[in-house]
Amino acid sequence: MFTDRDEAGRKLADKLLEELGVGEFGGDGGIVLAIPRGGIVIGKELSSKLNLPLDVLVTKKIPAPGNPELAIGAVGEEVVFFDENLCQSLCVTEAYKKEIIEQKKKELESKQNFFRKEKSPLDLKDKTVILTDDGVATGATMLAAIRVVKKFQVKEIIVAVPVIALDTLVQLKKEADKVIYLEAPEMFFAVGQFYREFDQVRDEEVLKILNFKQ
Repeated sequence: MFTDRDEAGRKLADKLLEELGVGEFGGDGGIVLAIPRGGIVIGKELSSKLNLPLDVLVTKKIPAPGNPELAIGAVGEEVVFFDENLCQSLCVTEAYKKEIIEQKKKELESKQNFFRKEKSPLDLKDKTVILTDDGVATGATMLAAIRVVKKFQVKEIIVAVPVIALDTLVQLKKEADKVIYLEAPEMFFAVGQFYREFDQVRDEEVLKILNFKQ
């Protein structure tokens, strides 16, 4: 169990240095992309220890009907992903999918404008991209993020997270070039169970970390 996201981020940064070494990225060929909001705290630590720039990649989780905590998919820039097996087991209708996609696309655009503000569009071509979050449960959000990043013709995609569900780890290894993690338990109910302190990260904290003026 981690004390908080800061501790988890520092430990994960050490693991990255141990497995990849500082020469993995070369010059300005690497970037840390954090999935807000919880991922930005992890990303801050990775960026600091690896001496890489930090930015955000906004995605929006698609919740199961009647269960906002369970992700059945995610929306990213020009990407919509559904876990079809999960959707079938929950009897998710096409009508629900259509309605929730439109809703989440609007939320995605709003959050992109809020977090990125005047920043230039992401330039990821030929870069090593480290995608990070505070944990991965079903993997829907991270899978959407990977598929967004692939559109940029990057050199390599590394998923780096403190904790990931074991069955999801198998799935992500098929999508990313590398998956680096600290814990991959079989018994996984929610990311928060692996943190003593797991307060919600406020939008203002994300902006502060990204060096935006309030």
